[in-house]
Amino acid sequence: MLIIKNLKKEVTLAEQQRLTILLVPKLELLDHQQAVICGPSGSGKTTLLNVVAGLTLPTEGEVVYDEIKITELSEEQRDLWRAQNIGYIFQKFNLLEQLTVLENIQLAAFLAKLPINEAINNKIKSLIKEIGLAEKINMKPFALSIGEQQRVGVARAIITEPKLILADEPTASLDKENAKLIINLLRDFAKKSGAAMLVSSHDPMVIEQFDCCFPILRPQGGIV
Repeated sequence: MLIIKNLKKEVTLAEQQRLTILLVPKLELLDHQQAVICGPSGSGKTTLLNVVAGLTLPTEGEVVYDEIKITELSEEQRDLWRAQNIGYIFQKFNLLEQLTVLENIQLAAFLAKLPINEAINNKIKSLIKEIGLAEKINMKPFALSIGEQQRVGVARAIITEPKLILADEPTASLDKENAKLIINLLRDFAKKSGAAMLVSSHDPMVIEQFDCCFPILRPQGGIV
């Protein structure tokens, strides 16, 4: 279970002025639950997912997942926890350009400290076939379409069978057909594996797919 309490994130501007970019008093995501974070641009959706994933720390508040206080872990501990428990789909894909489709997905398994053996490679190849990229397994990201790159991003996120999937505006750069494909891939995997899923989006097509929506608003108050 994911529990967020009194979360606040500030950034420091010139002359030590502070700007609040995220305020979340409370959020709870149950095991196996699929939900969407909805809110306008600038409301902090990406920042919230980054805090949950341990990519950045909040100024105040806490994030607890399965009784582990993520906000109290060291950076090294957060990195390993994320690799072993979180599947993160980034808005801008974050594929490594020098690696092939196969190697990008293998990297996720390596970071989670899974053995890169015949069994895991067969699993990766099966997943690549499932997302329709079997013929492009040895291609690098520049040779793929935007939709294909995002499919690789999804495969990379789920190859470790994470307990929690985080997806940051996963359809933002996609046409309608690819957007539906990506959401269906994510929801089907979460349902089959029992993973919880938290998706950020302002796309009505995405939002209507989820029974649970956590709205967050742009912080008020400005610079202090």
